[in-house]
Parts: sequence; structure tokens; C-alpha cells
Amino acid sequence: MIDAVVAVLLLASGALALTGALGLLRLPDYFLRMHAPALAYTLGSWAVTLASILHFSTHDATLSLHVWLVVIVLSITAPVTTVLLARAALFRGRQAGEALPPPLQAAEAAAPPAPTPRS
Repeated sequence: MIDAVVAVLLLASGALALTGALGLLRLPDYFLRMHAPALAYTLGSWAVTLASILHFSTHDATLSLHVWLVVIVLSITAPVTTVLLARAALFRGRQAGEALPPPLQAAEAAAPPAPTPRS
């Protein structure tokens, strides 16, 4: 029974990877293309981790939680990598003269000052 659950979780992870790959191919913009695989990657990682915990816990007859270390590391590094890639793409786009949103510092400097509340 547990092997069937593990197999379903692994198949779900494979389906998520396929969905992320299709989103990567079909979406038109770089920033949109970053989004689909990131979501599929996160859900797929959790499915594989849960499958590993179930498999190793039932076959060793002890609770096996060392697989959580992999998910913790992935949960920390994946968002940081995504933000750095997005910032690099924005920088390169601005250097190439593409019509992108201005940097936050330039937008704040161009905005009129906020009115101060009267007491």
C-alpha cells in the first residue's frame, strides 16, 4: 500500500516537472517563464521528499527525517536564485534600452513628496 502511495507521489512530481517544462516553452516573456518552473519545482520537490520519507520510514521501520534537509536547503536557495536571476535580467534589459520599469530609487526620486499629516 505504501509503495503505491510513493509511486503516485513520484508520478505527480514527474507530471509537475512536465507542466513546468511546458510553461517554460509556451510563455512569451522571460519573467513569465521563470514563474511556471519555479512553482512546479517547489511542488515537485515536496512530493519527492514526502515519497522519500514514506519509503525510507516504512522500509527501515524508523522515522526517517534526514530527507527534510534537502527540502530546507532547496527552500532557501531557490527563491534567492530566482531573485538574483530576475535582477540580472532587469539590469541587462535596462542596459539594452528596453522599456522596463525604472529602478525603485529612480521612481522614488521622481515621485512628489508625500503630504505630512497635520496635528
